[in-house]
Amino acid sequence: MTPPDHLGGLVLIAADRIAPQRWRNGGGATRELWVWPSEGQAWQCRISVADIDADGPFSSFPGIERWFAVVEGDGVVLALPGERRLLDPSSGPIRFDGADAPGCSLQGGPTRDLNLMVRRDAGHGGLEQALEATEWITAAPVRALFTTVALTLQIDDADAARLPPWTLALSTHAAHQRWRITEPQASPGAWWLSFQPRPPAAAIDG
Repeated sequence: MTPPDHLGGLVLIAADRIAPQRWRNGGGATRELWVWPSEGQAWQCRISVADIDADGPFSSFPGIERWFAVVEGDGVVLALPGERRLLDPSSGPIRFDGADAPGCSLQGGPTRDLNLMVRRDAGHGGLEQALEATEWITAAPVRALFTTVALTLQIDDADAARLPPWTLALSTHAAHQRWRITEPQASPGAWWLSFQPRPPAAAIDG
């Protein structure tokens, strides 16, 4: 994996510098932007971008909570249990059970999609569209902004960070910070992501 850049307390990860991993069914490829823990253990949280080239079902991930947003292309229809959801870049992200493995139908050409996956026993996650000039504050220590357009990210009163398109800007020490973007053209081209790890179980004295 290409080493990330750094800007202040942020880690900057360029999506197009990550080598894509082709799916076994040949229908697309995934670029893994960030995982936790980073090495030595199975991941508990993963942020990725996927290029979907053909219709087909998602892989099943039992025990995983998934968030999904279309960030480029004509959109998809996901066949979820009891409903079908049409999603395009203007749609809000959706959350669903990773075990459901919905069918996915392209509505035109290929799409690029943003994914957040969190193991339920590891903590809580979140994915939402980032709106211009609206402050985003959360207690989650792991926070990120993914953008498909060039924009400026302001954190508290620190110097603003200028981000290039197709970048994930991430901090693991961001609890209660005030994050905001300033460009009106950023929406719907930017998304907030968060992860709150579950505290370790308290030790029991013998």
